[in-house]
Amino acid sequence: MRILLAFSGGLDTSYLLRRFVAEGHEVHAVIVDTGGLDDAERARIEARARALGAFDFACVDARQRVYDQHIAWLIRANVKRGGVYPLCVGAERVVQAQAVAEEARRRNADAVCHGSTGAGNDQIRFDVAIRTLMPGARILTPIRDERITREQSAAYLAEQGFPISAARKDYSINQGLWGVTIGGRETHDAWEYLPEEAWPTTVSPAAADPAGQTIVLRFQEGLPADGLAAVEPLNALGAQHGVGRGMHLGDTILGIKGRIAFEAPAAAILIEAHRELEKLVLTRWQLTQKEMLGSFYGQMLHEGNWFDPVMRDIEAFLTSSQQRVTGEVRVHLAQGRIEVHGVRSPWSLMDAGAGTYGEENRLWTAEDARGFSAVWGLQGVLAERARGRAGST
Repeated sequence: MRILLAFSGGLDTSYLLRRFVAEGHEVHAVIVDTGGLDDAERARIEARARALGAFDFACVDARQRVYDQHIAWLIRANVKRGGVYPLCVGAERVVQAQAVAEEARRRNADAVCHGSTGAGNDQIRFDVAIRTLMPGARILTPIRDERITREQSAAYLAEQGFPISAARKDYSINQGLWGVTIGGRETHDAWEYLPEEAWPTTVSPAAADPAGQTIVLRFQEGLPADGLAAVEPLNALGAQHGVGRGMHLGDTILGIKGRIAFEAPAAAILIEAHRELEKLVLTRWQLTQKEMLGSFYGQMLHEGNWFDPVMRDIEAFLTSSQQRVTGEVRVHLAQGRIEVHGVRSPWSLMDAGAGTYGEENRLWTAEDARGFSAVWGLQGVLAERARGRAGST
């Protein structure tokens, strides 16, 4: 059987590759680069795939696709699931599945395989995307179907002469353009916190330069002016200052509680800066609607529903809302903190010529303000009076 394997070079997909080869199948290993890989890492993954017996290997560069299709919308919508998690790696699974489906069709594969377990969200994301893009495709998921543990995978590879390092066995690390996720013992217990040595890219906030660093970010219609080119340098810069770390506890697609650690310096910096710029240029009702729709958009994407037409509808709203989100944001990074020190835009609604908050203004008179105060919140006043009457009787 000709199998197209979504290969990462990690423990479970290495197990699957070696096992399928040992069973006599023709395995085409494809890794989809959605960020976080340098030339040395790509070469290492290819060498491992070929050593494990892959019939063929391909690395698909999908970084621009990830940025255009997902990250740009996550910035526009200020998406942080549970107010914490910026959808680091999960948002990239759709792009990875798209690339895998394209490679499977190109190679006329008999089946597509991914290494998701039966407990997490990735199994749903991959299955939904592949079924959407390849109706009727045969999807192989031995890790899920046979409940193969990481210990079993590691033991099998060791027997085959391909031992896995202790770090790779103890922690599941996924690195992409929008951040890194880390799963391991501490993420299975809501009371525990990841040990310092388990964070792969960021320095400890306590060990970072206490003086910090100030940068200026430019936005054009809701996106960083440098586009994709801004993301990886911001990840590296933020990592030096220990920003973007976190642990997220929330509901999985299947309904159980899940917990993940993550590092997302660029996401943390860009969303914080973008949100502050929006406060300067959008009206209160634009901000209100964006918050609701942005949260829903993030939920749908996180849960593998990117193909639903409602997502295109929300994207149309987000596009309209960002027409004036242009300007500069001054951000200070220091020992894990992100502080916005200033924001300016040609579309600013904070017009100093019209008035200063708490002081004089030119838009209304004192008499106007007195009248407004008399009618504002009137229903609350009446409700309180009614409550008093009811209590007295």
